[in-house]
Amino acid sequence: MNKLAPSRVTRWVIGIVIGAFFAIPLVSTFLYTLRGKDGGLSFERWAALIDPAASAAIKPIWTGLGNSLILALVTVVIVLLLLAPTMILVNLRFPTLKPVFEFAALLPISIPAIVLVVGLSPIYLQIGRAFGTGTWTLAFAYGITVLPFAYRSIQASIDAADLRTLSEAARSLGSSWPTVVLRVLAPNLRQGLLSASLISIAVVLGEFTIASLLNRQVFQTAMVVVGKQDAYAPAIFTLLALLFCFLLLLIIGRAARGNRKATQ
Repeated sequence: MNKLAPSRVTRWVIGIVIGAFFAIPLVSTFLYTLRGKDGGLSFERWAALIDPAASAAIKPIWTGLGNSLILALVTVVIVLLLLAPTMILVNLRFPTLKPVFEFAALLPISIPAIVLVVGLSPIYLQIGRAFGTGTWTLAFAYGITVLPFAYRSIQASIDAADLRTLSEAARSLGSSWPTVVLRVLAPNLRQGLLSASLISIAVVLGEFTIASLLNRQVFQTAMVVVGKQDAYAPAIFTLLALLFCFLLLLIIGRAARGNRKATQ
């Protein structure tokens, strides 16, 4: 038995403290949304989300949420179709470029969002002329923002899998490179790809600075606008967004466990 391992009581104390750290703000926010007009607890503010009479006041949030979900989808596509294949290529064919690629991938995490927007502003002038000023164009900026987090998730799976042996075995059996990537390597990297997708969605749903400075309506900017008139609606949507990400986390965890059982 490892003498350095914490005791059962210590683990319980740490778990309770960490759980309370996350649970207390969430429970407080939930109780805040239950404040009725008469001072008691009521779900009337939750029911107002589907009330046609109150829908006009929170319409910007629904619009921003729809835009953010589209952005999340496009960002995930960028991560899965551009970043992941590039990382596989670098690890298999150009291992000497791995330190340089890693530095470039992790660089955005050290750049403040306000500085990033300053550099992206002239680029978005050209993007606006070529593709229009639709909210979906923010996916290019968000692809850069999520790059460090997605890179770490995918690289952890790459380090755990022997890509070179798998690819050489598949190639020796006559598989083409697209088949190798999609049917041999991708299943072995599924946990990292799913984690990168979840992180990308969470970052997109929580991003405010870039969208605000580039004058795009997304989930967070819409909540700020509505919050000036109704402080309860943004709190409710925040809880729903956290619940959505939590459900995605459970789905990814189940998919990862299923992948491990299938490979055993």
